[in-house]
Amino acid sequence: MFEWSILSSNPHHQLLSGFNRRRNRNTGRILLSYVSLMEIAGDRNNISHPKRKRDEVATNGTDNIDLALLEAVEKSQKAVEILDLRTVKRLSLAFERRLRDNTEARLKYPDQPERFADSEVELHEEIQKLKVLAAGPELYPDIVKLGVISSVVDLLSHSNTDIAIDAVQLIQDLTDEDVLEDNDEPARVLVDALIENNVLDLLVQNLHRLSETDPDEMAAVYNTLATIENLIEVKPLVAELVCERTKLLKWLLGKIKVRDFDSNKQYASEILAILLQNSTVNQRRLGQMNGVDVVLQAVAMYKSKDPKSPDEAEMVENLFDSLCCLLMPLENKERFVKAEGVELMIIIMKQKKSAYGSAIRALDFAMTNYPPACERFVDVLGLKTAFAAFMGKIPLNKKNKKERYQEELEERIVSLIASLFGGILRGTRKERLLSKFVENECEKIDRLMELYLRYSDRVKVEMERLNQIELDDLEMDEEEKYNRKLESGLYTLQLIAVILGHLWCSEHSQMRARIELLLKQQKLTRQDVKSILQEYHDNIGDLDGPEEKERTQGKIQKFISAL
Repeated sequence: MFEWSILSSNPHHQLLSGFNRRRNRNTGRILLSYVSLMEIAGDRNNISHPKRKRDEVATNGTDNIDLALLEAVEKSQKAVEILDLRTVKRLSLAFERRLRDNTEARLKYPDQPERFADSEVELHEEIQKLKVLAAGPELYPDIVKLGVISSVVDLLSHSNTDIAIDAVQLIQDLTDEDVLEDNDEPARVLVDALIENNVLDLLVQNLHRLSETDPDEMAAVYNTLATIENLIEVKPLVAELVCERTKLLKWLLGKIKVRDFDSNKQYASEILAILLQNSTVNQRRLGQMNGVDVVLQAVAMYKSKDPKSPDEAEMVENLFDSLCCLLMPLENKERFVKAEGVELMIIIMKQKKSAYGSAIRALDFAMTNYPPACERFVDVLGLKTAFAAFMGKIPLNKKNKKERYQEELEERIVSLIASLFGGILRGTRKERLLSKFVENECEKIDRLMELYLRYSDRVKVEMERLNQIELDDLEMDEEEKYNRKLESGLYTLQLIAVILGHLWCSEHSQMRARIELLLKQQKLTRQDVKSILQEYHDNIGDLDGPEEKERTQGKIQKFISAL
């Protein structure tokens, strides 16, 4: 259960800096109005070798303003240039010329920075001018044919970090999702060209040399991560390619280990979650890199404290999302147990901070189809904490006052208890689990039936709605109808029925009598529970393999026969 709204427009993305865009409806071409010669003139002072510093270009009041330059800016606002193929060629040629001049100057005077400083400033200006290309994504195939992309990517390894930062910003602008919207084919052409020119390797290599103590380089780190996200959005395969070809995962792990919070740590956690969410290969790769332990260390910082801001809270959720993704392969569940992840999640629940619900979610993933995690959970006295949540005794804060949050928590804890029954089959651990449903006059069974009735009503309402849709002659196949029912709460209802099946098959007379009584009070019978179990049985998939499907179906059939 992963919800990523990871890929919306980001306020940090800087699109077409220095230009206003407007579309000519008659010609369909982009008109660009230059509005900031001041920025370019300022950049002449900013770029140097070695690194520029922000305080070196600070001004003191208005005495330093060049009035002639202001006049030029005002006049330039009236100048209009049409972005078409001819303009693209002119910009490309000017850029390649400045790049060649800079390369030659550096080769000729390698130990005399002052001899190639001017060519570096001019190269910087040409890179800034190339940002206008983002206004015409339909021209991207032509830009690729001109060979500009190869030259821009090569700049990521430029000796002057400032030039490399310029290249990062340009690539980010060109790949921004707002720019590429409704331009799928040009976007694919651009991204393919970037990848063919080793953009992934060079982006990550440049990432490793950036120092976040410098504000400009810190911004470049963010822009690099944004670029990688943009590339994945266009071509999802990039998520595995970048992990296979580069050391990005290593860098991300190093970033989330840092104790201090900043925007780049937040973004690193988001990128990590994106890389893991749909890739078993990446999940296993990170597990082999000690990733489970590192992510546990990162979330452990919040076991007894709450995040200080909404952004920090989002980072914590990203970390838990990453942890849950990591817990999908069996070998990572084993690493989680060995790293005492079960104990950590129980501690987080006991502390009743904002990560409470996320800890339950992680435990649910860890214990699903993995008995050792279930056994550890019982051994370290997790039942008391879990059943307190099951009974609705959850900590109150701004987040979990929301009704939907409480419902999600309910669904998770039901799934966790179902996993416990599936993973603990016999012995004293099973007795301790069953005893929870007897104590306090079977209050846990009362709660279970309360949830059964609520979710059953929700599914009935959805079925009535679906039947009405069919009456309105709107087509809907059986698979779609079943999925709609699952979304309305059927899956949780099925898990509740499974737990009832486990309780009934324990042959405990007091529990059976309580279940019978509660069903009778609601004018229900065991046949109603059997019907839910039968539908579950008939729709079990083989995602985990045919043997697991057969085993699960056999267990459900046992409950159906016993009830």
